[in-house]
Amino acid sequence: MEVIHKIGRRKTAVAGVYLSQGNGAITVNNKELNDYFPTATLQYKVKQPFTLTDTTDNYDVRVNVYGGGITGQAEAIRLAISRAMCEVDSENRATLKPKAC
Repeated sequence: MEVIHKIGRRKTAVAGVYLSQGNGAITVNNKELNDYFPTATLQYKVKQPFTLTDTTDNYDVRVNVYGGGITGQAEAIRLAISRAMCEVDSENRATLKPKAC
């Protein structure tokens, strides 16, 4: 599988996501997910597309995000990951659409 690049926006936050096969590592602005988003709620928002599609540890994600507040950034990342997951398998759209896609 090649690397899939998608963009997500929320309010004034913009996130560029690079999705590739892997073991579930998520890096945001060259920091681990848990370091960049210290609260469990924001970590949940970022991981939600994987949880909904039962692909939690199947992909590595590298994110570049800027602008907005921390919540807007998490939601922009969620949207970008959802768009990438829709490209991986178009059947994911029905699962993700009500939440983020």
